[in-house]
Amino acid sequence: MSGSNGFTTCLWFDGDAATAADYYVSVFKDGKIGRTGYYNEAGPGRAGDVMVVEFEINGQKFVALNGGPQFPFTEAISFQIHCADETESDYYYDELTKDGGQESACGWVKDKFGVSWQVIPPGAIDLITDPDPGRANRATAAMMKMKKLDVAQMRRAADAG
Repeated sequence: MSGSNGFTTCLWFDGDAATAADYYVSVFKDGKIGRTGYYNEAGPGRAGDVMVVEFEINGQKFVALNGGPQFPFTEAISFQIHCADETESDYYYDELTKDGGQESACGWVKDKFGVSWQVIPPGAIDLITDPDPGRANRATAAMMKMKKLDVAQMRRAADAG
């Protein structure tokens, strides 16, 4: 289709959209803040309060919306971060879990705003999708026991057959 400019992901916050946008552009080094829109007399928020903040991280466009408490984040939606190396993987995992973020399972983390991320070190996807079903099964079984993904341990498990 002509005229398409891709997708923009809208993240619904309960009053802290600007703080969240600032946080994400600080975590992702290429991040940048775009336009900020404010509620006016037409509502539904209080006139002058931040309604939306546009931002971009890793080339992906987002809008942080101050929509209220009706729709909290769940793990049903997550963002995958495909890391170039272990250092980058460690960085994102550590940054997204500090200050109230939480570890989950299989490389998933929830940041301090409740947004879920999958921090994927290089080689992890190759191991769990190995064309040899035995290798893939052993790597996946090892991964299922992990919080932070350890590709070397997954590789050892895959090779153990």
